[in-house]
Amino acid sequence: MRRPFVPLALFAAAAIGAISVQSLAKPAPAPKGPPRLVLAISVDQFSADLYAEYRSTFRYGLARLGQGAVFPSGYQSHAATETCPGHSTQLTGVHPARSGIIANTWFEPDGPRGAKPIYCAEDERDPASSPKDPVVSAWHLKVPTLGEYMKAANPASRNVAVSAKDRAVMMMGGHNIDAAYWWKGAGFVTLKGRTPSPAAVRQNAGITKVLAKGAKPYALPAWCKPNNLAVSVGKSTVGTGAFALEKNKPDQFRISPRMDAATVDLANALVDEMDLGRGAAPDMLSVSLSATDYIGHATGTEGAEVCIQMAALDYSIGRLLDHLDKRKIDYVVVLTADHGGLDTPERADQQAFPAAVRVDASLSPKVLSAAVAAKTGLNAGDAPLVFGEGGDLYVNRVVRPAERARVVDALVQIIRANPQVAAVYTSAELAATPMPSGNPQDWTLKERARASWDPVRSGDLVFMLARGITPIPEPMVGAYVATHGSPWDYDRRVPMLFWRPGITRFEQPQPVETVDIAPTLAAILGLSIPDGSFDGRCLDLDGGAGNTCAN
Repeated sequence: MRRPFVPLALFAAAAIGAISVQSLAKPAPAPKGPPRLVLAISVDQFSADLYAEYRSTFRYGLARLGQGAVFPSGYQSHAATETCPGHSTQLTGVHPARSGIIANTWFEPDGPRGAKPIYCAEDERDPASSPKDPVVSAWHLKVPTLGEYMKAANPASRNVAVSAKDRAVMMMGGHNIDAAYWWKGAGFVTLKGRTPSPAAVRQNAGITKVLAKGAKPYALPAWCKPNNLAVSVGKSTVGTGAFALEKNKPDQFRISPRMDAATVDLANALVDEMDLGRGAAPDMLSVSLSATDYIGHATGTEGAEVCIQMAALDYSIGRLLDHLDKRKIDYVVVLTADHGGLDTPERADQQAFPAAVRVDASLSPKVLSAAVAAKTGLNAGDAPLVFGEGGDLYVNRVVRPAERARVVDALVQIIRANPQVAAVYTSAELAATPMPSGNPQDWTLKERARASWDPVRSGDLVFMLARGITPIPEPMVGAYVATHGSPWDYDRRVPMLFWRPGITRFEQPQPVETVDIAPTLAAILGLSIPDGSFDGRCLDLDGGAGNTCAN
C-alpha cells in the first residue's frame, strides 16, 4: 500500500498532525429505518473519466464510497453540461427542460432585460441584481428540491447547503433553505438579509489568517509524477503547478485544493452548530466542492494540478465523513458531479487526440451576427442582430417577427456549413421533439438538446460543436484554458456513488441518470412524493433480494 498522501497546505483549521483512518474502517451494521441525515456531495467537473483514472489511488473518503453502491456511468443526460443545469438535476430529479435551468446564463429577448443576460441563480426582480453581482436566489428553479420535499413532509427538517459557488447552493438547496453559504471575495457569505452564523464568522476569520500568511506548495504524490509535464498554452504553461499561496491572494486560495478543504470545514462546523442529524426529523446537507472545476478550467484535467487535487479531494471528503462518524450520526451519502470536462487541446494533441482543437472565432455571436446581416441585408441598428452565449443564439427583437425566420434560416445555413459544428436545431424543431426516455447513452444529439430546452429561456436556435472542440478561441491563462458544456460523454458521464453503513457493495456499469438520485433518496427516507414529480427512477441500493425502492 502506498504511503498516504498528506497535503502540506490544507486549510489551517484542518488537523493533519494525526490523520484519521476512520474513512477506511470496517463499517458498522446497517441501521434500521430512515437515516437522520442525507449528505449529498457534488464534485464540480468530476467526470467519470477522472474517477476511473484516479480510483486506484483513493485512500480516504472516495475509497469508502467506492465500497458502496457504485454507478460509474451516471449521466447528466442533457446537452448543456454546465454548473447550474447539472446541479439542478441532482436533488430535483428532473431534467433542465423541466426545471427551467437551461444554462448558467441565458437571455429572454421578450423580457425586461432584452439582450442583457440573466444569471441562473439571481433574482433580477431586485434592482440591485446583475449577472456579475447577483442577488442570489433560487427564483428561476421551477421545481422543489429533495430538501424542500423533506421540509414539506416535516417542517422540523433542516435544509443546509454549502459551496464555493452560489449557483450550486441554490440549485441543491432550493427555495426553502435554512442555511446557505458560498464563497465571495475572500470568505463565505449568505443570502441577502441574513446574518452569517458564528460558525461562518469563525471560518472566515481562519481564512483571513491563512490569506495573510500565505502557504507552501502542496506535495506531489508519487503517482502524479507522469502528469508533471509542462505544456505550452497560449503565452504560458500548465501541467506543473502545485498551488503555492502568495499572501493576500484569495483567487489563488479559490483555485486550489484549499477551497474544498475550507468548504468541508464550514460544513463540519454547521453540523455541530445546528446539531444536524439529531433533530426531530431527518436533515439535508448539500456540499458542493468546486476546486476540481476551478483547477480544471485554469490548467486542464491531465496535469499535475488535477492529480494533486484528486488526492486532496479524497482526503477532504474523508474528513467530512469522519466528522459525521465521530458524532455517531446515522446518515446516507450520495456523491456525483454536475458535469465532466475536456482537457486543454494543446495537451490532448500530445496525447493521441489531435482532433481536439479550439473553436474558430467565426462561430462567435458577434461574427455570426455580422455574417447574417450581410447575408440577409437586415440589421438591428446599433445593437447586434444576433446575440447569445454558448450554443444558444437569439434574434434581436427589434427585428420584425416576419423577418426573424429569414435571420434564423440564414444562421442555420452559416452554422451548418462550419466543419466544427456537429448539429444545429431551431426552437421550432426542439419544440416538436418529444422528451427523451430510455438509455441516456443512446440519446441522439437532438434528444440531448431537447432535455435542455425551455420555450422561453432557450435560444431561437441551438448549435453544438463537434467532439473535441474546446469552445474557448483564445486561452485565458490562469482562468480558462479548458472547459465543458458539450453534449459529448466526456462532459455528460459522471460517477454516482451511494453509501450507508452496512450497505452491500455492488457495481452496476449500466447507464443511470443524475435525475435518479432524488427518487432513490426519497424512497430511502420513506417520503411520499406525488406521482410524476420526478423524471428519474428509484435505484434499488439493497444489492440483494431486498429492495430499497419498496419502502
